[in-house]
Amino acid sequence: MIVTTTPTVQGREITAYHGIVVGEAILGANVFRDIFAGITDIIGGRSGAYEQELGRAREVALSEMEDRARAMGGNAIVGVDLDYEVINNMLMVSASGTAVTLS
Repeated sequence: MIVTTTPTVQGREITAYHGIVVGEAILGANVFRDIFAGITDIIGGRSGAYEQELGRAREVALSEMEDRARAMGGNAIVGVDLDYEVINNMLMVSASGTAVTLS
């Protein structure tokens, strides 16, 4: 499935619009990861644990969105937007876009 942030796909015609599709992922952060991330922040550097969780959450949100687009009869998603939030030590990633059929 083609998933793009652009409103069109170059060289392909959108023949049907199926509607907005979304995918969300909310993942809890492990207490030990929080402690190690805090140490990393103090001494400098990147927090690998949070980067992994962020990547995992993004993959889950995109996959869920693609599943919903397929269920609506789409073979692509255009205009994709990704949003990231932290709520009470929970990492939330949401993905939204428009399910379409490309020729």
